[in-house]
Amino acid sequence: MNQRFDLGGVIVATTLAFTPDDSAPAGLAVDYDRFAAHCEFLMDNGCRGVGPNGSLGEYSSLTDDERRTVIQTAVRTVGDRGLVVAGVHGVGSHQATHWAELAAEDGADAVLLLPPTIYRANRSEVLAHYAAVNEVGIPIMVYNNPFDTKVDLTPDLLAELAELENVVAVKEFSGDVRRVLEIKELAPDLDVIAGADDLLFESLVAGATGWFAGYPNAFPREAVEIYTLVTEGRIDEARELYRHLVAAFRWDSKTEFVQAIKLSIDLAGQSYGGPTRPPRGPLSAEHEAQVRKDTEAALTYIAARPPR
Repeated sequence: MNQRFDLGGVIVATTLAFTPDDSAPAGLAVDYDRFAAHCEFLMDNGCRGVGPNGSLGEYSSLTDDERRTVIQTAVRTVGDRGLVVAGVHGVGSHQATHWAELAAEDGADAVLLLPPTIYRANRSEVLAHYAAVNEVGIPIMVYNNPFDTKVDLTPDLLAELAELENVVAVKEFSGDVRRVLEIKELAPDLDVIAGADDLLFESLVAGATGWFAGYPNAFPREAVEIYTLVTEGRIDEARELYRHLVAAFRWDSKTEFVQAIKLSIDLAGQSYGGPTRPPRGPLSAEHEAQVRKDTEAALTYIAARPPR
């Protein structure tokens, strides 16, 4: 296994900006300029890198050309300041391998890879899926999201995947913080990356080495601060900041996470969230009110803090 590639730090699963355009799919065109500006904003606020074309980036609603151009835009914007970890999810290994090859060709540093999407793969099929993409030769962050894929990459299965040369990390989104230590016991060379924003603090304390996150789109500086405080052993300070943001962070684990995070970005006022492309529709009035309440509470706390 490639043990030299470090995927620690705060890598942001980036949202994607759209602009109204009657000629574009669903009347919404990808706004690459705003996306580039958003990547710039995240890097300027101390993030380690960006993760375009994840679920938060609405990859499944993009055309093939859009999906590739998003990666190229991220790579060009980030440059040598940080990492681009490109989502290469596909229904089968032939699609995922194709996207991994293009990501490598276009300059991405690593890829984020779910098990086969749509199809509920068994253990041998999961192993074959990752083994095929491993042949591309680019570092792979495995993504365990059993809620959406219905496939749970259990610690023992991750230990087997970690034997592949290019599998270097796992984005852990099972919701079970006990997994962090169990994965580290069974696959000690595999970096465990916190995937659920509302388990960030607990996961880092348990030994996760990074955060591949959604809510740093809205609160990048504070996200990096939480990560840094924990890694420096300043646990009480990290907990205090985290507890004032975690109500907003909980939206990362809800069905409407994309819409919620985009609204939070707009409320924070430093970047652009905007609309989502179908099949994701607008938030219900009830959900919008709660996202506003949770986000504004976090912003009020942040504004009242002494300058750092």
